[in-house]
Amino acid sequence: MTKISDDAHSGKEMSLIAHIKELRSVLIRCICVVIACAIPCGIYWKEIFDAIVNHTLQLCERQAVRIIYTAPVETVMLSVKIAFICGLILASPIVFLQLWSFISPALYKKEKNLVLPTAFASTICFLAGVVFSFYTLPFVLQFLTEFAAGGLDPFFRVDEYLSFLVKISFSFGVAFQLPVIAFVLSKIGLIDHKFLIRYFRYAIVLIFIVATILTPPDVFSQVLLAMPLLVLYALSILISYFVRKK
Repeated sequence: MTKISDDAHSGKEMSLIAHIKELRSVLIRCICVVIACAIPCGIYWKEIFDAIVNHTLQLCERQAVRIIYTAPVETVMLSVKIAFICGLILASPIVFLQLWSFISPALYKKEKNLVLPTAFASTICFLAGVVFSFYTLPFVLQFLTEFAAGGLDPFFRVDEYLSFLVKISFSFGVAFQLPVIAFVLSKIGLIDHKFLIRYFRYAIVLIFIVATILTPPDVFSQVLLAMPLLVLYALSILISYFVRKK
């Protein structure tokens, strides 16, 4: 009896170890792909940064906005961050494919066929969120710089400026995953459109809480993220209705 119990316990440990090893392999593959995509981005980091600055500050008074650095190594770290961030965006299709492939063993045989289209949809939604934020950032910065116009001069530290842009962009990228998550959960039967409609009021509160956490502490940015999330939640209800299990 003891021997069987010990063998069963050992099997569980091997199963857990196997999952951890698989997760490690997934992470290593993702990191290698990101690094490979980051190398060319690092070579042209100045051109990328200039394009970002010219776009995001196009609605501001450029002569009044100054981007500065206060530490000697700050520009070096800036090049590394730009290379990594752009490499992550370029590698996002493979990263999402690896992550969904890691989850696939927990699905049924028919549901495993969802891995490739789901990874593709996750990539499209993530990039759509980043692009959406990229086109709304000029309005955000215009609002923030003109809020104290005439009283204070806008001097942006380059590290804080980049962190601000990245936080908003990736917040939108993650938020745009909502329809994909609704699709997967509806397809495997965990939720349906009735569930999403029933908890719509709670979802509104949760969406504004998430927007408050993900965005900078100003109302304009929070509303800017919350409104697309509400639209995506409504879209998720439609998706759930059409893909629900009969």
